Order: sequence, then C-alpha cells, then structure tokens
Amino acid sequence: MRHNLLFAPIIALVLWTFVMWAWLYATRIPAIRKGRIKLIPEQTKEAFNAQIPAQARWKADNYNHLLEQPTLFYAVTLTLAMLGADDWINITLAWSYVALRIVHSLVQATSNIILRRFWIFFASSLVLLALTLRAAVLAF
Repeated sequence: MRHNLLFAPIIALVLWTFVMWAWLYATRIPAIRKGRIKLIPEQTKEAFNAQIPAQARWKADNYNHLLEQPTLFYAVTLTLAMLGADDWINITLAWSYVALRIVHSLVQATSNIILRRFWIFFASSLVLLALTLRAAVLAF
C-alpha cells in the first residue's frame, strides 16, 4: 500500500488531542489539590465541575470537544484515504480542519471567548462538510 498523505492530518489531530489531555491534567490536578476538592463518587459531574476554577475546566471541556466532531473528521478522512483521494484539495481541507481545531483549542483553553470560538468552530464545520461532500461524491 502506498503512503497516503491524508494520514498525517489524522495523526496530527490525535496527537493534539493528547496535548490537550496532558494540559487538562496539568491544570486540573493542581486545582483539585489547591481547592481541597473531595472526589465523591456519588457527586454529579456538574457538582464536581462547579468546584473547579473556570480556567482549569476550559481545558477539560476542550478535550471533550476533541472527542466529539473530530470523530467525523477521522471517519471521512480515512474514507478518502482508503479511496485513494489524497489530492491537493482534500489534503488542504484536512490540514485546514486540523489547524482550525488547534486554534479553537487554544482559544477555549486560554481566553474562552465564546463568540470567537463559535466562528472558528463554524469555519471548521464548513471545512468538514466540504471533505464529507467530496467523500460522498466518490462513495456514492
């Protein structure tokens, strides 16, 4: 099997997800210790999160976001790769999606300006839609 250039953005986004995973624990564990937050199994997620400072929660929220819509990116991009559709348009779209998701992460994890996050998310969604439509043309 030849090397497909669509694999690189897939792996890059997975690696970025692990960066956010590390960042969330690097901020959450110290926040739990500093706030002497008790880890009570019966406590709801909402009650637990209410005790965590917002800046620490933002990293965890973004990590969760990276496990939501990007799963569609993985499926579509793997489909394109399996179909041998690693042309410059699909590669550019895939890397654009990854770049937008990284920017989204950085905005959410640092300033969490919701309107800015929305527009970045919206742009990344349009890129994902374009990839999906290109895959649909080939698959159907």
